[in-house]
Amino acid sequence: MWIGALEFDLLLGDVHSLKAKRSVVRPILAELKRKFDLSAAEVGSQDLHRRAAIGVGLVGADRAHVSEVLDAAERLVAARPEVQLLAVRRQMLTAED
Repeated sequence: MWIGALEFDLLLGDVHSLKAKRSVVRPILAELKRKFDLSAAEVGSQDLHRRAAIGVGLVGADRAHVSEVLDAAERLVAARPEVQLLAVRRQMLTAED
């Protein structure tokens, strides 16, 4: 069993309130969940208007599959025009770790 995780550090575009921030972050979370059948949530910077931290988690039987899905999720977030991807942290674990 392989466990993969990503944490995205995002800079949001023209956002001046937490309500506007939610309108940017929620569609990203929904698309990640729908397209890749993984867990995704806002995991940090909740009180900042123009920053967001999104965490993604996935469990799979083989490392190649988990890595492929995480790569695709990273490409999806990087391609969003309303956000700038500042950093991505990736972690891969096995059940024995």
